[in-house]
Amino acid sequence: MGFWGVVFVGFLVLSKWVESYEYEDFLFNKTEGTLFYGASYTTGDISLTPLMIGLTLIPGAAAKGAVCLDGTLPGYHIHPGSGSGADSWLIQLEGGGWCNTVRSCVYRKTTRRGSSKFMEKQIPFTGILSNMAEGNPDFFKWNRVKLRYCDGASFTGDSENKAAQLQFRGQRIWEAAMAELMSKGMRNAQQALLSGCSAGGLASILHCDEFRTLFPSSTKVKCLSDAGLFMDATDVSGGHALRDIFQGVVSLQGLQKTLPSTCTKQHDPTSCFFPQNLIGNIKTPLFLLNAAYDSWQVQSSLAPPIADPKGLWNDCKRNNDKCSASQIQFLQGFRNDMLNAIKGFAASTENGLFINSCFAHCQSERQDTWFADDSPLIDNKPVALAVGDWYFDRAGVKAIDCAYPCDKTCHNLLFK
Repeated sequence: MGFWGVVFVGFLVLSKWVESYEYEDFLFNKTEGTLFYGASYTTGDISLTPLMIGLTLIPGAAAKGAVCLDGTLPGYHIHPGSGSGADSWLIQLEGGGWCNTVRSCVYRKTTRRGSSKFMEKQIPFTGILSNMAEGNPDFFKWNRVKLRYCDGASFTGDSENKAAQLQFRGQRIWEAAMAELMSKGMRNAQQALLSGCSAGGLASILHCDEFRTLFPSSTKVKCLSDAGLFMDATDVSGGHALRDIFQGVVSLQGLQKTLPSTCTKQHDPTSCFFPQNLIGNIKTPLFLLNAAYDSWQVQSSLAPPIADPKGLWNDCKRNNDKCSASQIQFLQGFRNDMLNAIKGFAASTENGLFINSCFAHCQSERQDTWFADDSPLIDNKPVALAVGDWYFDRAGVKAIDCAYPCDKTCHNLLFK
């Protein structure tokens, strides 16, 4: 068994929401039977612990009005680069769903998704954030930063609700965090990559061109969106459950003022929270890493309880092996819509793709799906090497998997 034959796969949580509350599931990797919650792992007879990085609050943020939903300071975790990576910076935007009503945002204030009071004091850096060459061959020496998510709208809002004591300041948090990191040495970056997972993957798309403007033209700047390609899809009832949620987020936080004008000039504001309407206007090179059957979208966009009141999709949502033929056919239609949505994007030689036919979510942050002995592959290449080849211009990467169930390398998720 190789060094990464059995790996710690990190802590992975998919936030889900309804109007009055947010809840989280622990996920299991079906191929390993492993629960994603531990901080240590064993490979062979060697016991290892991933790098644990402390939380840093941004002291000057309050003066800029750059605060979490409850008014507390935003924060980040940073591990300095070294050697050849000293002047290279990787920014990872945290995900965690959205809040779309006053009630759900008020609840969110009592969690790490809305208040730094509840954020973990330390988190493990795994996957794309790892400091070990064996698990992160291209970025392990870089300055690596995890920006915590506490605004409920993918770092885009700039308003407030005084009656509910809610601060919608995602855009200001973004700007304050970038200013803080520039003062910590990012202004000298020769290479920079903005990445993010889930709601953070959407944020990395929304802020990609803004990120580019922070640096001189001589700096190599690119963006990576992991599990951020949220589709404006028709759900199993014929409705548009995710559009309804996004409409609530956009209207509640007044995002029409901060969403990219290149999109809002052509579409309604809610449509401009969907990446399929944004990616065509982004000038900075962008890589889309997404599962064709994204677990979060299957659960919360395609077959949420509101669209499936009789629970006919419950077994399928928990375990793809239990999907019926008609359910798989529906999911194949979702995959086809995703591939159609990225056709224009894929035509650019500067952009990259890794769309695998897995039931997964957030594959860059988990060690087992980013880079391990048995990582998911397309054309015999794991995610980490595909992203590295694209970022460093070693090869063009437009990797699109064959349709389910052809890929036997997937680390599909089970929901308990």
